[in-house]
Amino acid sequence: LMDLFIRAIDREVEGLTKNGVRIRFIGDRTAFPSELQDGMERSEQASAHNDRLHLNIAANYGGRWDIANAARQVARAVATGEVDVSDINPDLLDRHMSLTELPPPDLLIRTGGEFRISNFLLWQIAYTELYFTDLLWPEFNADALDHALSDFAARQRRFGRTSAQLAKAQAAS
Repeated sequence: LMDLFIRAIDREVEGLTKNGVRIRFIGDRTAFPSELQDGMERSEQASAHNDRLHLNIAANYGGRWDIANAARQVARAVATGEVDVSDINPDLLDRHMSLTELPPPDLLIRTGGEFRISNFLLWQIAYTELYFTDLLWPEFNADALDHALSDFAARQRRFGRTSAQLAKAQAAS
């Protein structure tokens, strides 16, 4: 599988880069062979200047790992005196998460009839709308996507507030 992963990276990176796609791998790379880690790094460097589309590939990724990794980075900054403990807050941790430069997802679509998020982007999806479908991923077609987007469009995005709090905030602005 690792050889297949390496070949796929090498085969696809040139075309993706030519089309303006920025490639990023998120997750703990230390579990991968050095050849694969090098291929990931080469792909990211080759596409770093691209901004037409961001392709984030989660490999050996988990939301808990992402949060722990961010906490380790902040702890190192505290240990070196770059950050004071009193400065630790959600914004600081957010700046150390895997997808810090991207906005949080608006919608997460979970296929396969599961009603859980399975340790995926735990930090990033705090206010994401969740959509669950019994369809398996290979069956999830354009019609299913249209249905999910229609469902999403009919929702009131409250970002952790009640409808009454949202109405009050909107009236005040």
